[in-house]
Amino acid sequence: MVEATSCGGVVIFRGKLLLLYKNYKNKYEGWVLPKGTVEEGEEYKETALREVKEETGVTASIIKYIGKSQYTFNTPVDTVMKDVHWYLMMADSYYSKPQREEYFVDSGYYKFHEAYHLLKFSNEKQILEKAYNEYLDLKKSNLWGNRKYF
Repeated sequence: MVEATSCGGVVIFRGKLLLLYKNYKNKYEGWVLPKGTVEEGEEYKETALREVKEETGVTASIIKYIGKSQYTFNTPVDTVMKDVHWYLMMADSYYSKPQREEYFVDSGYYKFHEAYHLLKFSNEKQILEKAYNEYLDLKKSNLWGNRKYF
């Protein structure tokens, strides 16, 4: 068994959530949250911001750490146990551009209930729900979008 670590973001702009649609040779298809592997010498926050930028073209700001999800998958040579660290992020516009080299064919911002039903993986749905509830709490306290909060 091999262990791997990734970081990603639940990106919100004006109450809507950023998702990516991946289509890898029609084998791996579905809506996902942006995330990727931690590079040598990189902090988790840096990885999350870099991966969101690379996969979606979105420049986001980290609001807070949301939590960790875990899953395993098999490769031809091994079983990989992956930890993913998630951050709640704020974007500055609706702009997004899916990274074609990673087989992302679409991206966009969706209302919570749409995003929740579109997401392929249950662990990402749980993170989405947790992040969105944090967002609603911050918004209720007038802290969302308040630069003093950072």
